[in-house]
Amino acid sequence: MSTVKLISDAEASPEVAAIYSDIRKTRNSDFINNFWRALAVNPALLKHTWQHLKSIMSVEGAIDAKTREMIYIAVSTANACSYCVHSHTAAAKARGMSDEEHGELLTIISLAAQTNHLANGLQVPVDPEFLVE
Repeated sequence: MSTVKLISDAEASPEVAAIYSDIRKTRNSDFINNFWRALAVNPALLKHTWQHLKSIMSVEGAIDAKTREMIYIAVSTANACSYCVHSHTAAAKARGMSDEEHGELLTIISLAAQTNHLANGLQVPVDPEFLVE
C-alpha cells in the first residue's frame, strides 16, 4: 500500500495535469503509472523527476532504448526496487526484449551480485591497469 495518496486525473491540479499530459505524449500512451501518481502529491518533485527521467530515457543516444531499460532493470534489482523492476521489465519488453534476453540479463545480474560481494568481502585491491590516469 502506498504511503501517499495516488493523484487521479480528476484530482490533478493544472500543473500536475500538464505533466500527466506530457507523460502521455512522450510515451505515446494514455497510461499514467502509480509512480507518477504518487509523486504528484508534490508537483515540484513530480516535474523535476519527470524532466530528469525524460532527458535520459526518452532521447536518442549511443545506448538504444531497450538497453537503457535493461540497465534500469539491473540497477533496480541491485537496489531492491520491486516496483521499478516490474515497470522497467514491462518497458524493456515493449521495446523488444525477448524472454531469452531477459533470462540472460538475470543471469548477468546474479553473477555481478555474487562477484561484487566476493570482491567487496575480500577487499581485493584494484589492479593498476584498471585505473584511469
